Amino acid sequence: MPDGPLAGTVYTGTEDGAVFAVSADGQRIDRVGETHGRPLGLELFDDGALLICDAHRGLLRLDPSTGAIEVLFDAVAGNRMTFCNNAAIAADGTIWLSDSSTRYGIERWKDDFVQNTRTGRLLRRAPDGVVSVVLDGLAFANGVALAADESYVAVAETGARTVVRHWLTGSRRGETDYLVEGLPGYPDNIARGSDGLIWVTIASPVDPLVERLQRAPLWLRRAVTRLPEAVQPAPKRTIRVQAFDDAGTLVHDLDLASPHFHMVTGVREHRGQVWMGSLHEPAIAVHALG
Repeated sequence: MPDGPLAGTVYTGTEDGAVFAVSADGQRIDRVGETHGRPLGLELFDDGALLICDAHRGLLRLDPSTGAIEVLFDAVAGNRMTFCNNAAIAADGTIWLSDSSTRYGIERWKDDFVQNTRTGRLLRRAPDGVVSVVLDGLAFANGVALAADESYVAVAETGARTVVRHWLTGSRRGETDYLVEGLPGYPDNIARGSDGLIWVTIASPVDPLVERLQRAPLWLRRAVTRLPEAVQPAPKRTIRVQAFDDAGTLVHDLDLASPHFHMVTGVREHRGQVWMGSLHEPAIAVHALG
């Protein structure tokens, strides 16, 4: 969500590969680009260009004024990315991003989630374009956010219900711990708000069956993901986002209800407005903090 002349504009990607700019009042929707893939996490560069994590095509840069697309990278150490998901941009141009799985793409996200492959990664693209793996072995790496002072980068582990924190500065530089553990559901996208807090989506509440399956023998986990979709574990309808300070203290817990929206997988707080997107809903929701 930009400041300046486009202040209040909300950008979102859709399943067909399109990227839209939506005015703050929802009255104007402009198609500003097409990735020919599946855009997920979106971030703004200082020059107004969009950074796009495309699940199929990797890390992209989109000029919303022309629709031109540049592929920043789509492979790590010669191996093509499987599930580029979310990113955050540091002040020096460093890009931190998640690769959710090295085994399954977005169409088979449930396979990775239930089988608990722990092949998710946190990647770093340096300003000179060099890409490195900073963390691996993550349980479905998802949302990424930087602290307001960039002292740490955080990445959500959907399968483990945690937000992992990797320290970038200070005496703990290079260490990894948790911003928060034991979330009440499965986190998806996370983002630092204009309030400095780390906002975390809870896409679905804890499912006891999924929790048991993740600890079951691998053959059983694989067997479950081969069952017909109708009998597989499914996300429960919920609209929930939480916000944490740098100490991991819960500051906001929005547990909302609406028959018209569910499964929040994207969140952005901006000047007291909490904007939410969903992997399954053809809409954007907004909630004003009281």
